[in-house]
Amino acid sequence: MNKSFAEAEELIAEIADKLESMEMGPQEVVLCPPYVYLEMATDIAEESVFSVGAQNISEHDAGAWTGEISGPMLSSMEVEYCIIGHSERRKYFAEGHGLLAKKVDAALRSGIRPIFCCGEVLAEREGGHHFDVVKKQLEESLFHLAVEQFRQAVIAYEPVWAIGTGVNATPEQAQEMHAYIREQVALKYGDEMAADTTILYGGSCNAQNAHELFAQADVDGGLIGGASLKADEFMKIVTSF
Repeated sequence: MNKSFAEAEELIAEIADKLESMEMGPQEVVLCPPYVYLEMATDIAEESVFSVGAQNISEHDAGAWTGEISGPMLSSMEVEYCIIGHSERRKYFAEGHGLLAKKVDAALRSGIRPIFCCGEVLAEREGGHHFDVVKKQLEESLFHLAVEQFRQAVIAYEPVWAIGTGVNATPEQAQEMHAYIREQVALKYGDEMAADTTILYGGSCNAQNAHELFAQADVDGGLIGGASLKADEFMKIVTSF
C-alpha cells in the first residue's frame, strides 16, 4: 500500500520504458499495484511487455459485499493474475485456509491466475515445523483443484520471518523449501506438473541477493515487495536470471 496515483503512474511507466529497452529472455514480469491503480496499469501494459495482477480478490463474484473487489471486476480490466494468501492478509485480516481456497476458486472462475502464497513464521521455523505448515497450507487451500485448474496456479514461498525484516532466507534454505513444495506438487499432480509449476521466492529478495537465489534449481523467480518501489532496483532483479 504505497504511492499516490501520480507516483504509481511514474513508477510503472519507468519500469515499462526500461523493459522496452532491454532484451527480454525467459522472464515474465507481473506488476501488482493497489486496486485503484489497476486500470492505469493495464492501460500502460497494453503497450508494454508486462502483465498486471491484483493484490487480493473477494471470494464472492457479486452482491452485497460493500468494499470488496470481485473476480469479474478484475477480469473486466484485463487483470491476469492475483496474489492470494499473502502473509499480511493471513496475519492482519485473519484469512484462513478455507477462505483462501474460496479466493483461489473465485480467481479461476474469472480466468485469473492465482499467485498463491505460503510460508512459516519464525516460531514454526525454529520449532522444526516449517515443512508441515507449508504442506497444510497447500493441501487445504490449493490441492483441491483439478489438474487443469492447478495448471494455472503460481506458488510463492514466503518465509514470513524474512518479509520486511531485511533478513532473507539463505539460498540453501530457499532451495530446500522450494524443492519440498515441488515434491508435494509431484505427489499430488505428478512429476510433469511439478516440473512445470512456477515457484517464486518472496522474502526480502533484492538486487543484491536475487542472482544467487534465482540460481537455485527450484527457485523460478521472486515475489518482490519493497524492492519493487524503485524502478532501477526492480530492474536489477528482473535481469538477475
